[in-house]
Amino acid sequence: MYLSRRRYLLGLSALSLSACMGGGAPMSSPAARPTPMRPAPNPAFDAWLAQFRNRALGAGIPPAIADRALSEAGFLPDVIARDRRQTEFTRTLEDYLAIAVSDTRLEGGRAALAREGATLRAIEARFGVEPEVIAAIWGLESRYGSERGDIPVISALATLAFDGRRGAFFESQLVAALRILQRGDTTPANLRGSWAGAMGHTQFIPTTYQEYAVDFTGNGRRDIWAENPADALASAANYLARMGWQRGQPWGVEVRLPDGFNTGLAGRGTSRPVAEWTALGIRTMRGGAVPDHGAASLILPDSPRGPAFLIFRNFSVLMRYNNSEFYVIGIGHLSDRLRGGEPILGNFQPDRFGLRLGERQEIQLLLTRAGFDTQGADGVIGPNSEAAIRAWQQSRRLTVTGQPSREMLEQLRRG
Repeated sequence: MYLSRRRYLLGLSALSLSACMGGGAPMSSPAARPTPMRPAPNPAFDAWLAQFRNRALGAGIPPAIADRALSEAGFLPDVIARDRRQTEFTRTLEDYLAIAVSDTRLEGGRAALAREGATLRAIEARFGVEPEVIAAIWGLESRYGSERGDIPVISALATLAFDGRRGAFFESQLVAALRILQRGDTTPANLRGSWAGAMGHTQFIPTTYQEYAVDFTGNGRRDIWAENPADALASAANYLARMGWQRGQPWGVEVRLPDGFNTGLAGRGTSRPVAEWTALGIRTMRGGAVPDHGAASLILPDSPRGPAFLIFRNFSVLMRYNNSEFYVIGIGHLSDRLRGGEPILGNFQPDRFGLRLGERQEIQLLLTRAGFDTQGADGVIGPNSEAAIRAWQQSRRLTVTGQPSREMLEQLRRG
């Protein structure tokens, strides 16, 4: 997970999600892999690193560990660039789920459950967290281990600490990363992850790793970077268990609201017994009674007219892993689908352009067919789609906005 119990990047923050939002080829394809980050000369960074070394020694890091790790650290300007643009895009819940619970991710999850079933069942027996939940976290965080990040963590954290925007926080992560090396869990060369210092199959940051990582394989190392994902998956389960995960309880249930329902009752701050929600006319999407799993809150993450969910204690536990409602719904819904559950049945509302997911997918398909390649048709208007739209608008001598519209869709349909 990114950056302690609250995620530094909310919403579309996982490596495998951010990699393919907006009509982009998935990073698992060789052609789509980014150019490796290369350090750039920076005397001010070098001076800061020398000062940090003294602070690290004062925190109890042995000189040999500090010198070995820091001697290989470099200033990564691309890390700063990514940090600056982290909130660039706003996505709807429909956009998010189109990627988080895509057919491809479902297929990958089923394959992962089959491949690692024995390990996941053993993890469930020890920590009480169901295999599908851990598989869903694994799928969103690193696409089942295929996208764990390849950026040197020491360099990334040192760069962010030097930059100073959240200097104290990142310096604490850097010290924690050195403690990982001090303990012998991995080597500096293998200590790789995301640009923000999240590591391994389940993207733990160093301080979270220190407190919650476990040696499930029994080899003496808590190796969340290994090809064998056992330690990483068990570490995620340990985290959820210690946050209060309740085995056999759902994260939430999609529900149907009666006509005229007072949506002012919605919100995670309002909790009622299921019997009270039932008395107000709330039912499951198939019209049945909502199962009683304790006190529940009602959330309307899309809009008052979009999908509605009654959420339970495990929703709050998942929020500790990532403080984003979209992320938790993505994990919860993906885990439900991996168990054989239904797609979300509620009607998502049009986006800010007045378009629904299928219409945005149609725009991408028609643009590509017209020679303006969006590099995919996931229905999410990201950088590749925006570039294609701008090129199409320019070719038509229209105002260039890079934004889709219903008028654009009609023009594309007419050819």
